Amino acid sequence: MGDPMRIRARVKGDVVEAHVLMPHPMETGFRHDDGGTLIEAHYITEIRIEAGGRPVMTARMGIGVSADPILTFRFRGAAKGDRIDVAWTDNRGDARTDSAIVG
Repeated sequence: MGDPMRIRARVKGDVVEAHVLMPHPMETGFRHDDGGTLIEAHYITEIRIEAGGRPVMTARMGIGVSADPILTFRFRGAAKGDRIDVAWTDNRGDARTDSAIVG
């Protein structure tokens, strides 16, 4: 389980704009350490987002995403005070879920 995600979601009119920083190494499995040993692949494979208990988005990721990815997206159907839940799983079976309140 990684460090906590930083989630910010703000209402602008009837649209919520959200920013999520996901601390994760996102290793491709193709890099070598200073000793020449191959670094094992470790990356987020799926992200699930809900707002107010309803699904907003599901995304699949792979090795082409940089370390500590930042995801920015907009959606309708949530209001100020609703809770947004962001969950990810990675290729090693690790998972993390964090929440924030829409402001």
